[in-house]
Amino acid sequence: MNKRHNHIKNHFTKYFVLMSLFFVLGCSNTKYLPEGDLLYTGGSVEVKDSIIKKKDRKALETELEGLLRPKPNKTFLGLRPKLWFYNIAGTPKKQKGFRYWLKNKVGEEPVLFSKVDLEYNASVLRNFTENRGYFKTRVSADSTVRNKRVTAEYIVVPKKQYIIKSVTFPDDSLKMSKIIARSSRRSLLKVGNPYDLDVIKAERERIDARLKEKGYFYFNPDYILAKVDSSKGDHEVKIRLVIKDETPVKALTAYKINNIFVYPNYSFGNDTAVYRKRNITQYKDFTIIDTTETFKPRVYDRTIYFKKGDLYNRKDHNLTLNRFVNLGTFSFVKNEFKPSDSIENALDSYYYLTLLPKKFIRVEVIGKTNSASYTGTEVNLNWNNRNFFKGAELFTASVFGGADFQLGGVNKGKNIYKLGGEVSLTWPRFITPFHIEGNSEFVPRTKATLRYEYQKRTELYALNSFNSTFGYLWKENIRKEHQLNVVDVTYVSPNHVTEEYLEDIEEDPALGKVIEKQLIFGPTYNYTYTNTMQKRRKNTIYFNGELDLAGNLTGLVTGADYPNKVKTIFDVPFSQYVKVRSDFRHYLKLGKESELASRLIVGAGFAYGNSNTLPASKQFVVGGTNSIRAFRARTLGPGSYVIPPTTNSNYTPDQSADLKLEFNTEYRAKLFSIVRGAVFLDAGNIWLLHADPDKPGAEISKDFMKEIAVGAGVGLRFDLSFFVLRTDLAIPLRNPALPDGQRWVIDDINFGSSSWRKDNLILNIAIGYPF
Repeated sequence: MNKRHNHIKNHFTKYFVLMSLFFVLGCSNTKYLPEGDLLYTGGSVEVKDSIIKKKDRKALETELEGLLRPKPNKTFLGLRPKLWFYNIAGTPKKQKGFRYWLKNKVGEEPVLFSKVDLEYNASVLRNFTENRGYFKTRVSADSTVRNKRVTAEYIVVPKKQYIIKSVTFPDDSLKMSKIIARSSRRSLLKVGNPYDLDVIKAERERIDARLKEKGYFYFNPDYILAKVDSSKGDHEVKIRLVIKDETPVKALTAYKINNIFVYPNYSFGNDTAVYRKRNITQYKDFTIIDTTETFKPRVYDRTIYFKKGDLYNRKDHNLTLNRFVNLGTFSFVKNEFKPSDSIENALDSYYYLTLLPKKFIRVEVIGKTNSASYTGTEVNLNWNNRNFFKGAELFTASVFGGADFQLGGVNKGKNIYKLGGEVSLTWPRFITPFHIEGNSEFVPRTKATLRYEYQKRTELYALNSFNSTFGYLWKENIRKEHQLNVVDVTYVSPNHVTEEYLEDIEEDPALGKVIEKQLIFGPTYNYTYTNTMQKRRKNTIYFNGELDLAGNLTGLVTGADYPNKVKTIFDVPFSQYVKVRSDFRHYLKLGKESELASRLIVGAGFAYGNSNTLPASKQFVVGGTNSIRAFRARTLGPGSYVIPPTTNSNYTPDQSADLKLEFNTEYRAKLFSIVRGAVFLDAGNIWLLHADPDKPGAEISKDFMKEIAVGAGVGLRFDLSFFVLRTDLAIPLRNPALPDGQRWVIDDINFGSSSWRKDNLILNIAIGYPF
């Protein structure tokens, strides 16, 4: 009885403290108000109309409330903590120190009712609704005062909305009028749609954009007049678009491109008249003014889309500017068009390009940790040349070194050290036996790399790794990106393998995969599509697909057939396989600061010919900070396989397989300031394509869905602008390593048990979102 009494008493005490805090925070925010003034806590809008559908009426009310000014102080759980901090900070004596920081950086000045203009807000609401076609709208405003707090209420009574009865385009004799008429089927003004001033403005901009593609450089949307006639019909309008009479002659004229001048080494304050004849180079249609011959002239030919005699159009104008920017060699790009002195109705084009430093050094210091309890650091030193062969090529040479330490756990003392280097050369064009002409605003690139890395695991082994690639990177547009490596060669060779490790391999043959010699070569292809940059869309997606082909043609030519006819190159068996992987993500915007993010990963690899398994580095793994977070990385699967208790405990689990299926979803929302919260659910597993007698239950079967692992959890993310620090706390809900029928572990959850928490609460700390 006493225990129950104490339990109720504790809960009452907590409740009392919480309610007292709410009361103190609430009262203190009105205590500091100026004499005779009130705290403005916001406004509401009610649309009274029996014709408008309830859903549309609520949407209109939300839009109208967003127009009210000023905005009230920000709230959190009904309180105004920023205002409270402002008040308790008092009046700092200096413009620095803790109190000044608390008042001006953390705090927020009170929004007083004396700053609210009810009549002005009412006129804004009236104009907005009338611009939407609700002519002769009536708006009334009032306020309600409670305990030195005041709210504003607005009632909007719109009349019946006007709809578009007809749309007429310019029908005069001007050539541009015929161009406008031919594009009328793309018009944003549709008969039967509601009248909307914003749509009229957008239609004028659409027409202007169309004319800009036809040479009308000096035209602008203000030269189009929309005449609206609402005198006839029942709440209907006729819209007639005309070219204004006062439109200048040059705006009615289509212009062609005449001379094209390029200043590739331009700096502000330069007087272009000082350039001498010896500084001028004529190349095709371009006049290049450069004192140092910074670039080979063909760079401009590949970048500038205009040619002499072309009709001006905005598309080529923007393509040229974007490609100059995407070359990566200029800090500033300016374009200017001037009327030609020699040809009528023609423009001379000028490009002023300010160079970035040609050579630069970048140093990176990285701190890292992983799920195997290793903590370490890495240092990268990069030397770069942005114009290596005077063709805007980027040459990079880098050296790197790092060390990972396990201060506790099974691998304590077995530290990992690595050292290596890489050189790469990137050309801002396709290097192919045949000519490929691109028309994207993004510069296509050809890239060659050569990399070497030496990795040493003390007391165990060392690995020498060589990699060389040659391929192409190009973007169709801002949403679609491709990467094709025609050559991708990897060679791995072990070194200094200790007797201790060889003895461990005899106990666990799976450890031998790590030190096997590997030779992997073949093409790889990667495709990415995303529209996540479109922030106003409610639904956005991301898709990444990979195709990896290794040794296919070589294996076919040599007739390789494992294990009877294994072929080697330099005494090393080459890998032969096909591997595909897809990563699909969907983002559903639920509110201004909340969304539901989901991801589906499907992957499969098939070894054949010269190989019976995928190389260890190409197999699929699951679990960890960016995967199923309730399980440590590489500890889950394959299938229902259970790691035997006799497995060497000196090594962390390293499970991998040929097939992968994973699904993740999480709800993300802003809590306050820089802190965002998440609730997530992860599911998935990996499987072997063929049975392995050493791993019972690892093979894929028709009952693979019964072997799906499930985890869930909550997380906090701290958005620091330049990076996001993520903490996720997860627990397993379903474990496929348990006997069938006992895999759901929800009933066994016991937060009160310290041993349960130690074994099942998984804390993930990472940089960035998981997907």
